[in-house]
Amino acid sequence: MSFHLWQYLALGLSSFIVVGILTPIVRRFAVSRQIYDLPNSEHKSHIEPIPYLGGLAIIVGTLFISYLAVFVKDFSARNLRLETTVLGPALLLGLVGLWDDIKNLKPLPRLLVQSAVGIFTAILLMASDTVGVPTGHSWLDGFITLIWIVGICNSINFFDNVDGGAAGTVAISSLALTYLAHHDGQYFVTALSAVLAGSTIGFLLWNKSPARIYMGDAGALFLGILIATLTIRYHPHTGTKWTSFSTKILLLAIPILDTSVAVVSRLLRRVSPFQGGQDHLSHRLIRAGIPRRNAVFVLWFMTAVYGMFAILIQSFSKFAGEVTVFVALGLWVTLFIGFIKTADS
Repeated sequence: MSFHLWQYLALGLSSFIVVGILTPIVRRFAVSRQIYDLPNSEHKSHIEPIPYLGGLAIIVGTLFISYLAVFVKDFSARNLRLETTVLGPALLLGLVGLWDDIKNLKPLPRLLVQSAVGIFTAILLMASDTVGVPTGHSWLDGFITLIWIVGICNSINFFDNVDGGAAGTVAISSLALTYLAHHDGQYFVTALSAVLAGSTIGFLLWNKSPARIYMGDAGALFLGILIATLTIRYHPHTGTKWTSFSTKILLLAIPILDTSVAVVSRLLRRVSPFQGGQDHLSHRLIRAGIPRRNAVFVLWFMTAVYGMFAILIQSFSKFAGEVTVFVALGLWVTLFIGFIKTADS
């Protein structure tokens, strides 16, 4: 099964339309059932209650368009199984997030479930031999996959702390991944990345500042495991294995930076990393005097810059690609130090 460029565009546009239509419907349902994200703790930055369950629109829209594409384009048991190995774990974790949105689970049970789903996803990837850049050691591939999935799930969840922050960032990363995977002829990753980009942009219509609905843990965990799995499956055609690994990391460098800054600052203050707080990149930008709406644009711009780094690695020679990685790493460390030095709250 393969797609033409216009078909990838059609996938992205279709998911954009479906999620854009579903989101206000889900919002009305959340309002009718009084399912709100209440500003009832100090780590909440919004003032008025905002309806939850936006993640439900993202999940339904992404699944609908993805499976519809398989049935319309080239239905077979193999293609259906291949798609389900990616979307199945994402749906499972999304439902756990939905439960958390409604029942407000404790951090430890949520982490245990994420780890269990991460292990399950790692097993699926290993069994289907779809790890994009294998190390040559199955146990190491499994360990890296598990850490990556759990880490990115939490990073995207943490990043959803300002209007449009997570949705816009995942959209930009997905667009970059769509381009890269298409360039390398990896139709499966390209197709799902295009759907993911369209879904997040469709949701962003309602989630941009001032947000009318939040995605909640359902959306954040669904997006987190989906983008993590797609980047794991993606096989960059670069000069060396380590630059191939770097390409995947650069696509999600800013959510990783956000998590790193928040966790390190909490450890330095002897606060639990699982405790919420206003110590994320968006909060620090706002305290530095950047308007709330513009702070989101800064985060999107930073994500786009690292997406371009990932694309440039593939476009350059082996040596130039390695230099690009070092430049990107140097910038990341500089940003980390700069953000750590800003006020925590």
